[in-house]
Amino acid sequence: MAVDMNMPILIVDDYKTMLRIVHNLLKQVGFDNIDEATDGAMALTKLRRKKYSLVISDWNMEPMTGYELLKEVRADAELKDTPFIMVTAESKTDNVIAAKKAGVNNYIVKPFNAQTLKQS
Repeated sequence: MAVDMNMPILIVDDYKTMLRIVHNLLKQVGFDNIDEATDGAMALTKLRRKKYSLVISDWNMEPMTGYELLKEVRADAELKDTPFIMVTAESKTDNVIAAKKAGVNNYIVKPFNAQTLKQS
């Protein structure tokens, strides 16, 4: 199945450097239609204003975490089918299980490269 390289992607991270890294990795893979949010609440606002084909979110953020964002997205009838990738330095089994139960599509542990992102 061909991937639409122009699909809108939202990346969410409270760490500007990480936003830039993920943005650059997505560009390396060939994606150009990329928006950014610095926390879950900002991401939720953007998600409700524009249809995104993919959300890539960090777990650890304030005031709304990526995990809380994921739960909000899955509870929203308009957003519930949006593919969601959780990116985090947390590789604890409990977190992976919680994210899977909440409906995450994939879980990537930092650090990662463009190839890892492409395969997700």
